[in-house]
Amino acid sequence: MIFVQRLRYIVKRNMGSSGSHHLGIPGGKGPNVVGCVDLMDDHTIQGSFLRLYYPCEQSGKQQQPLWIPRHEYYYGLADFLKYNRTLVDRTLNHLYGSYRVPAEWDAPFKSAGKYPLVIFSHGLGAFRTLYSAICIELASQGFVVAAVEHRDGSASATYYFEEKTKTVNEVGKCTSPALPFDQLQQKWLYYKPHKEGEQEFPFRNVQVHQRAEECIRALKLLTDINLGKPVHNVFPLTFDFTKMKDCLDLHKVAIMGHSFGGATVIDSLSKEHQFGCGVALDAWMFPLEDEVYAKVQKPILFINSEKFQWVANVLKMKRLDTIQRKMITIMGTVHQSFPDFTFLTGTFLGRLFQLKGIIDPHIAIDISNKASLAFLQRHLGLEKDFDQWDPLVDGKGEHIIPGTNIHLPLSDVLQ
Repeated sequence: MIFVQRLRYIVKRNMGSSGSHHLGIPGGKGPNVVGCVDLMDDHTIQGSFLRLYYPCEQSGKQQQPLWIPRHEYYYGLADFLKYNRTLVDRTLNHLYGSYRVPAEWDAPFKSAGKYPLVIFSHGLGAFRTLYSAICIELASQGFVVAAVEHRDGSASATYYFEEKTKTVNEVGKCTSPALPFDQLQQKWLYYKPHKEGEQEFPFRNVQVHQRAEECIRALKLLTDINLGKPVHNVFPLTFDFTKMKDCLDLHKVAIMGHSFGGATVIDSLSKEHQFGCGVALDAWMFPLEDEVYAKVQKPILFINSEKFQWVANVLKMKRLDTIQRKMITIMGTVHQSFPDFTFLTGTFLGRLFQLKGIIDPHIAIDISNKASLAFLQRHLGLEKDFDQWDPLVDGKGEHIIPGTNIHLPLSDVLQ
């Protein structure tokens, strides 16, 4: 009962402190209008599930999707946070249930030249929609972004479909991926913690390898779409994937991710040569085995928060010094300065649950996005003006530290 009263007090304080802050997910600053659509190419657990952000034609519908698309995701967040599902569902739905993503849902793809591609990997306990501010900014600047929803047990929740008529004995058998939507039923997968007493590294290492394979599978799916191969989307949407034929520049592909997604970036770079570079946001290096570092031959940018990093984690990043590695730290940031929660939470609740740092979250994400764009231009050979932000990649500018703020045993400053 005390916990319920505490949550009610938090909700009241959060709502009361948010009125003058205009809470909401920031839109893209680039020249392109951004559309988004969900794609599940196979209804089974073996298929890819992602949200696609892309430059679009204005549809006139002015329809924007809900940020949290299903209440089951609240259940997953409750499991991840180890709180009561019903209580968290009601509380988070009250706080965040009305927010929408500032992108046009199911809008027509803008076929205008070739777009570079970014595959995005979410963090532990997250899912495909929680980094929409970053993905929308990239799409507004002329990228196609595929935000993967991982099915390794690290997402707070995700789902696939089963046939409604499938019997118990048939579960697990391969079936046609192109069944009509009305013949399918959702099968939810919730966050899977490692068992008490179980060593965490082997558990997370298996997950990071699956995550990398899911990112590579998403790349292959987008490659097929670019070739004009037919794609079956489980969801009954109007989006015409044939308009994307020959519109992706598959010589200019990057991978990006936050936290566990940062480790996924590194593992993916070690496995798939088509990724030209990577951007790791506050990477959690723990899941990676020692052997993976020597296999990474592509440039990588680490963008760290001031409050999340520690010596062992940064020293693992330093093991990639043999490649074109850059590292910067954004002052006043916390680990949750990268997901969308930081823009949707009032000061009181944001500080209480470390969803906000002491820096304005819009300033922090602007630094991160500009540094990412400059790095992508440098290593993908883009003909843009993102090089105006090159100093950020070198740690020059307000609110930014070159390397790390962590004192390392052999070096005061990691360049």
